[in-house]
Amino acid sequence: MRIGIEAQRVFRKKKHGMDMVALQLIEHLQQIDRENQYFIFVNENEDPCISPKDNVTIVPLPNSPYPIWEQIHLSKATKKYELDLLHCTSNTAPIYLSCPLVLTLHDIIYLEGLNWKAGTWYQRFGNAYRKWNVPTVVNNAQKILTVSEFEQRRILAHFTNLPEEKVEVVHNGVNAHFAPVSEEDQERIRKKYALPEEFMLFLGNTDPKKNLKGVLEALAQLHHQGKLSLPIVMPDFGEEILSKMLGTLKAESLRSQIHLTGYIPNMELPAIYARAAFFLYPSIRESFGLPILEAMACGCPVITSTSSSMPEIAGDAALLVNPHSSEDLAKNILLLIENKAIRASLREKGFKRPPLFSYARGASKVLSIYEEICYVRK
Repeated sequence: MRIGIEAQRVFRKKKHGMDMVALQLIEHLQQIDRENQYFIFVNENEDPCISPKDNVTIVPLPNSPYPIWEQIHLSKATKKYELDLLHCTSNTAPIYLSCPLVLTLHDIIYLEGLNWKAGTWYQRFGNAYRKWNVPTVVNNAQKILTVSEFEQRRILAHFTNLPEEKVEVVHNGVNAHFAPVSEEDQERIRKKYALPEEFMLFLGNTDPKKNLKGVLEALAQLHHQGKLSLPIVMPDFGEEILSKMLGTLKAESLRSQIHLTGYIPNMELPAIYARAAFFLYPSIRESFGLPILEAMACGCPVITSTSSSMPEIAGDAALLVNPHSSEDLAKNILLLIENKAIRASLREKGFKRPPLFSYARGASKVLSIYEEICYVRK
């Protein structure tokens, strides 16, 4: 088989969730499949993180705005490379294709009528493109993969014409480098980013679903009560965005308790997780919630949400909070600040969750789906 995989963003230096998931799929397919020919379609960028092999060809397509890259350049490439199948890994796909399509549909948040318009212009544009594209390509696809049972239910409830067997769950996994980290390596990374000796950790972005506003409201409550005895480390945020949010909340005095680091490469995150007293991930809506498992694999206690996929992923190994209640979040933050025994219990439970989610199993399932589609086609 000649299999194409859309991985447009994986060569960018600052990788995020979907980039890492696509990269792991490709790496694990390379390990288990030496027979089929793979064509990995990417943007040229500064981090060539996939090595060509005898059966793997890296195909840089012209750098251009994503809709043009996908709808024109990727569509033409499927015909040029005579593909038997194309797997698009990031929610959208070309509408016109000369081969069968497998689509990874991570989520349908942008179709749910929720107020995600408050994000950046880039996020709003992306949501608009997905709203235009996804309703068409889900019907065009031979198979739709999604990352949790929760999201599978959401997709089938929204697209009522889809047969259940067309939408399959392939869980994300945890990269092997997310594991306990030595004190020496923790200290090295702590010094590199000038982190406090002790801290809690929040990973997110400006997308409203990540609940930055709720986190800051909860922290401000504790700060005003004189109970916020741990600072918080917040990678990937700029000073301007944070200052604007704190001003809106009238919580400018909280700034002294927040440590900004800028982007932290994925390979350095385990040391940050391992060093943190606990990890905040009280998102409003997620299709999976990979950082929950990454933190647990590194021995970091987790606070996450009662909503969407997060209870499915966290199981009984995290404190679950109502993401719409800053009071509930503040109460649980204070509990973990003050109670090291609960932190230790969550840490031990957390180690048991990541082994339940495997990229190797996921890649085997995906390969079986490729083979089934191409067999039926022939």
